[in-house]
Amino acid sequence: MQFASRLDNVETSAIRELFKLLGKPGIISFAGGFPDSAMFDVEGLKEASAKALAEEPGGALQYGATEGYEPLRQQLSAFMKTKGVEVEPGGLIVTTGSQQALDLLGKTLVSPGDKVIVEGPTFLATIQCFRLYGAQVISAPIDANGVKTDELEALIEQHKPKFVYLIPTFGNPSGATLSLERRKKVLEMAVKHGTVIVEDDPYGDLYFNDAPPPSLMSLTREVPGSRELVVHCGSLSKVLSPGLRIGWMIGAPELLARATMCKQFSDAHTSTFAQATAAQYLKSGRMPDTLAHVRKVYAERAAAMGQALQKELGDAVSFTQPGGGLFFWARLTGANGKLADAGELAKRAIEKLVAFVPGAPFYAENPDVATLRLSFATANVEKIREGIARLGAAL
Repeated sequence: MQFASRLDNVETSAIRELFKLLGKPGIISFAGGFPDSAMFDVEGLKEASAKALAEEPGGALQYGATEGYEPLRQQLSAFMKTKGVEVEPGGLIVTTGSQQALDLLGKTLVSPGDKVIVEGPTFLATIQCFRLYGAQVISAPIDANGVKTDELEALIEQHKPKFVYLIPTFGNPSGATLSLERRKKVLEMAVKHGTVIVEDDPYGDLYFNDAPPPSLMSLTREVPGSRELVVHCGSLSKVLSPGLRIGWMIGAPELLARATMCKQFSDAHTSTFAQATAAQYLKSGRMPDTLAHVRKVYAERAAAMGQALQKELGDAVSFTQPGGGLFFWARLTGANGKLADAGELAKRAIEKLVAFVPGAPFYAENPDVATLRLSFATANVEKIREGIARLGAAL
């Protein structure tokens, strides 16, 4: 077969390929970016799905509007209002996970040869998605406070990108959170240069202690002219259930119209049954308690992983303790003759029955082979301590 030339620029996910190695008995995995299924509110979702079928079976089981199931759009509008974002139900569309929102952005905004700026490192699927549509993906450096805004602005001036893609809060894979000062600078430069900013926010509700700064979309109230330049992508996957595949996109009306048209071609609409279930769940008022429980458990696991890394790897690794999300981002220092190549460490770690993801694939350019991503979400504290001890032995 002769395949489309656009496939020449993308590869299969390094993370998905790694999962093929995780079938060994007794392996402890820090590789996935999954929430812990043990914390899904199964009873709440059972009640929500039953109510969806009882109250409006036609709406839950029939074809639906591409833009989304109206009761869910109303609930998502109310949910966003609790986070400081005023958006009417008609000002957002429902997507099949926030990843579909990114795909729709690729379809609607990217022409072959266009430039897109992302963080270095960033969500691997984003790099693959934008490249699939012909984008030249450019990395902007980050630190513990998120993207370095001075360097980002220099890249915007140099490359004049179609848009800038950021995960400002508890980034994947970096775990970094963009500071309030930098968030305002990003919005100011968006207005100054007429640059679209895509804000991906699947982790913002997973904070451990203090809440993170307001989202970029929320802060557009303080920066005149910025609202129409920000696209906000949200998701219920990390806070409720990935299996529902419920995400949403907030953006300018003309963008949403074109994204809706492209969504019609791909899946007609996100599952109406899943949308009706999610709408009933949000309406039930159970989400605050669910989030409080998830935050508490993940905070304990993140603390345990940080302590274990210090104990077992010492100065052979550097990292910043995350304030939320699902990930640690670490860098091998090579101290005392230890390994400084995370790819090689990953191979040794598998032999010790522990897995993580090397950091290099998360870079669109200039990969740092000493970096690695560790997820604390799906292993309990005991497993985390044991797994990091195995990692130390592999090092």
